[in-house]
Amino acid sequence: MANRALVSAGWLSGALKAKKAPALRVLDTTWYSPGGKDARKEFAERHIPGASFFDLEQCKDQQSPYEMMLPSAAQFAKYAGELGISNESHVVVYDSDSSGMLYAPRLWWMFRLFGHNNVSVLDGGLTNWMKRGHPVTSEDTNVTPETFLVTTNHALLKSFEDIEENINSKRFQVVDARSEGRYRGPEPKPGEGIEPGHIPGAVNLPFSVFLKDGFQRPAHEIRQLFEERGVDLTKPLTTTCRRGVTACHLALAAFVVGKEDAAVYDGSWSEWFHRAKPEHKVFD
Repeated sequence: MANRALVSAGWLSGALKAKKAPALRVLDTTWYSPGGKDARKEFAERHIPGASFFDLEQCKDQQSPYEMMLPSAAQFAKYAGELGISNESHVVVYDSDSSGMLYAPRLWWMFRLFGHNNVSVLDGGLTNWMKRGHPVTSEDTNVTPETFLVTTNHALLKSFEDIEENINSKRFQVVDARSEGRYRGPEPKPGEGIEPGHIPGAVNLPFSVFLKDGFQRPAHEIRQLFEERGVDLTKPLTTTCRRGVTACHLALAAFVVGKEDAAVYDGSWSEWFHRAKPEHKVFD
């Protein structure tokens, strides 16, 4: 099972019935913008049996002015360990978004960034888990804290400085996972103080095109989608979006077709809009 990026509802159901825990750890990582719906409350009311809640809002850099920057390695290690995750765990992540999977790929990428490759996304998420008739519960999951050791894989992460340097050097391709309207600019503001627009040279490839009925498209279709936008999967690739979340969908899609080293620009447009030089922001 190691390094399998996606697992089906059928596989997970069978693994849970076979009681593969504690090696198997299931995490719900549903997230809503602060002030919106309460993801933790929803989890308490309905989740996959045996799952724990991983709060992306809590496990992040709380001091950053940007929307969802990575926590420190030590913070992530502590948070994961308290959820009963060890370096021997097979972690399966999901969320309850109606799209099938919205935030789960972010946590999948975070685990890999922090050196844990035995992590999978539940293909189709909670929405399709329930459509297939699999059970949900409101019962608490009791876990025993574990020691989780982190070894950061820096190759999977790009900083503001990396992206800025790349505008001239073009060492890697940059692909933007947002909608065309957010990328080009005609859509309304995606958030207070942030106008739509994009990084110079970035190719637009919305994450939503990789999903069909909430499930990841087949590998041959994923390859075709990258090819149609002129993205060469044999060359270095970095993905970006609004807050470093849907960019992880593109990293996941690339992984599915064999490119396991796609990096993510963590700050994405949220950081770039506020820090980049005016000439390094494209609005068209």
